[in-house]
Amino acid sequence: MPGELAKDCVVIGDPTEASQIYNKGFYGYPMSGGGLQLEFLEALFLVEASRLEVLSGEKPVPLHKLMAMAASDNRDFEIKYIVYRDLRQRGYVVKTAGEDFDFRVFPRGGSPTTTQTKNWVAARSERALFDMSSFVEDIDRAERTRKELLLAVVDEEGDLTYYSADRAEPKGRLEDPGSGEEVEARLLEDRVLVFDEAGAQRLYGSGYYGKQLGKVLQLSLIEAAYLMEEGRLRVSTLATSRNVPLPRFKKRALKFQPDFELRLSAYRDLRSRGMVVKTGFKYGTHFRVYEDDPDKIHARFLVHCIPEDHTTTWPEMSRAVRLAHGVKKEILFAWVRPQGTEYLRLARVRP
Repeated sequence: MPGELAKDCVVIGDPTEASQIYNKGFYGYPMSGGGLQLEFLEALFLVEASRLEVLSGEKPVPLHKLMAMAASDNRDFEIKYIVYRDLRQRGYVVKTAGEDFDFRVFPRGGSPTTTQTKNWVAARSERALFDMSSFVEDIDRAERTRKELLLAVVDEEGDLTYYSADRAEPKGRLEDPGSGEEVEARLLEDRVLVFDEAGAQRLYGSGYYGKQLGKVLQLSLIEAAYLMEEGRLRVSTLATSRNVPLPRFKKRALKFQPDFELRLSAYRDLRSRGMVVKTGFKYGTHFRVYEDDPDKIHARFLVHCIPEDHTTTWPEMSRAVRLAHGVKKEILFAWVRPQGTEYLRLARVRP
């Protein structure tokens, strides 16, 4: 069907032809008088599908020229078009979404006239910077409108990976009484050792702290600092038996882990939620987190701690999500801020 090129759109003037295009896919926006106005994204897709020929005067407009015109006034147009094209080929009705997101997608079988939007879609290039503050704003905006957020990331070959994104509220079943006298522990380099068997049993039995190595309980620096904050652990040096106050202990820990305070904040919050928290080193992240006894169940979450002003690349995010998926766990990003720790979930999906 012929369409006439306008300044920033393509117009199908014939009412009958306009009706056919609109009714078979809900492309464009009906005009008074029976015509149809198509956005460049829609026109390009229909030209590719051999359902539309765009004319300027009486001369056909080549596909490459039409794309060049569309891209001249639309940043990252090629990324958005790849996403639009893919969603349309999957059978979805897709409309642009204004300033907040790139697209709104209707459920299969739905339409703008009969159903509500199912997803907000944000199109991103793999080379784009991942900014956590903007990411959280997108999640909150989607949740306020009760819509699901999809992030569509386009790689350098034009392949697409979709991610769902939302907030999470992890909750465990552990009840840690935290009672009893302070347990004596000794500091050796970047390890804290508990030689008192009764004290070791009390710590492990109440909250699964540390790891038993023979008759000695070994605590990580994070676990030790947390227990010292709770008044449940007193640390002294192994060689001289000199007491190590909490401020000095933290200062020493920072030499081994520059992000120690960041991790400790997230650890403290996860523990307050009834979770058992262990190192996630073997999975390439900060923590692996259990909802109950780690001797009886597998860890449900991998948790990576990030500061408030965190920025990274999409390949780094993709790597974290893929790794968690490969070991059948959920990846949570613990966003540590002065006002508290928030958890964001990112999962690979197929729309």
